[in-house]
Amino acid sequence: MKIKIISFLFASIFAFSSLFVNIVKANEVKIGVLLPLTGPVAQIGLDAKAAIETAVDIINNKTDLNIPLAKTEGLPGLKGAKIKVVIVDHQGKPEIGQGEAERLINNEKVHALFGAYFSGVTATSSLVAERAGIPFVNGSSSSPALTERGLKYFFRVSPHDGQFTKLMFDFLDEFQKKKNVKISSASILHEDSAFGTDSATTQEKFINDKKYKLLDKIAYNAKATSLSSEVQKLKASNADLLLPSSYTADTYLFLKTAKELDYNPKMILAQNAGYTDPAFVSTAGKDAEGAITRSPYNDDLAKRIPNLSKVNELFKKKSNGRDLSDVPAREFTAFMVLADAINRAGSTNPDKIRDALVKTNIPAKDLIVPYEGVRFDAKGQNELQRGILMQVQNGKYCTIYPFAFAACEVKYPLPTWAQKK
Repeated sequence: MKIKIISFLFASIFAFSSLFVNIVKANEVKIGVLLPLTGPVAQIGLDAKAAIETAVDIINNKTDLNIPLAKTEGLPGLKGAKIKVVIVDHQGKPEIGQGEAERLINNEKVHALFGAYFSGVTATSSLVAERAGIPFVNGSSSSPALTERGLKYFFRVSPHDGQFTKLMFDFLDEFQKKKNVKISSASILHEDSAFGTDSATTQEKFINDKKYKLLDKIAYNAKATSLSSEVQKLKASNADLLLPSSYTADTYLFLKTAKELDYNPKMILAQNAGYTDPAFVSTAGKDAEGAITRSPYNDDLAKRIPNLSKVNELFKKKSNGRDLSDVPAREFTAFMVLADAINRAGSTNPDKIRDALVKTNIPAKDLIVPYEGVRFDAKGQNELQRGILMQVQNGKYCTIYPFAFAACEVKYPLPTWAQKK
C-alpha cells in the first residue's frame, strides 16, 4: 500500500512539474537571431544586437512610447507572454549561418528566426527555416535575389538593392535638372559576394536603361589587401560617377588607395554597408567628406519621426552610449514587425505567425524609419519601404534626398584629396 501511495505521489509531482513547464513555455516566445558578432563587421552586429535587445525590453515591459506593444508587459495576444531571444554569431560565413539556423530550430526550439545582415548568410539560413516551416524575418540584407526564390516563410522589411538603386537614379535625374549639371558616365566597383555582385548587376541595368556610359565594372574580394590595380583602372577611365558596393574594411582600403593615387571622381554614390558603418565617419575623418550613401535612416530625421529620439535614448543604454545608425534602426524596425505578427497570431504556431506576417499592415506613424509603412507583397518584400540618401558633410551624415526630407544641399563635385587636406 505504501509503495502505491509513493508511486502515486511521484506521478502527481511529475504531472504537476510537466504542467508547470508547459505553462512556462506557453508564456515565452523564443526567437533565434543570427548576427555577425565577430569578424570585420562585428560592430555592426553588436549594434544590431543592442537594437534587438532594446526592442525586447520595450515589448516585455511597459514603456512610454507611442508605438504598438510598448504600453503593455509582454504580448497581449498571448496573455502577456514574454519574448526571449537566442542570439548566435555566424561570423559572416554562410555555412556557419546554416548550421546555427539548424541548431536554433532543432535544439533551441525557436518559434521564428531573424537575421542575418550578410545576404549570403541570410540566403543559407533562410532555406533551413523554409524546409522546417519556420518564419524568417529579415531587417537589413539587401540582395534582390532573396525575395525572388519563391519562399513561403521569408519576409524582408527593408528595401533591397534594386529599390535603393532606383532611389539613386531618381536622385541623379532630379539633381541634374535642379542644378543644371551633366553626369554622363559611371564606374562600378564591388566586392564579389552575394551583396556586391547583386548590387553591381542591378546598377548596371539602371545605367543601361538611363543611357549612362558604363566605363568600368570591377569586382574584387572583400578580404583583399590591395586595391591598387582596381583604383588605377578607375582613375584611367575617370567616370563622372563611382558606384561602390563595399563592406567596412574594403571601404577604408579603397579610400586609402584612392588618396594615395589621387583618384578624384566627381561623385561617390555608395550602396551603404561600409559607408554606413557606425565608425565610418569617425575613422575615415576628412577622407569621408562628400561621400553619398543610401540608407533608410539618419538621425536628422528625428524632427519628422517623433519616436526616433526616444528609441535612440533606450538604445544607447544597450550600446554603451552609441547612437542608432542605419543597420540597428532597420533591425529594430523589423524585429518589432515580427513581434507584432506573433502578437496578432495569438500563437507560437509557425503557420499562424506566417499568416499574420502576410496580413501585416503597419502605418508609417508606428515606425522609426521613413518607410511609408510595412505591408508585404506576394514575394515577402515590404512594398511600402522607402530609402534616403545622405552625404558626409563637415564630419557627419546629412540627409540630401528625397529633397522634401533634405537637411542640407548636395555638395558637388566631391572635394579633391588636395582640398580635403
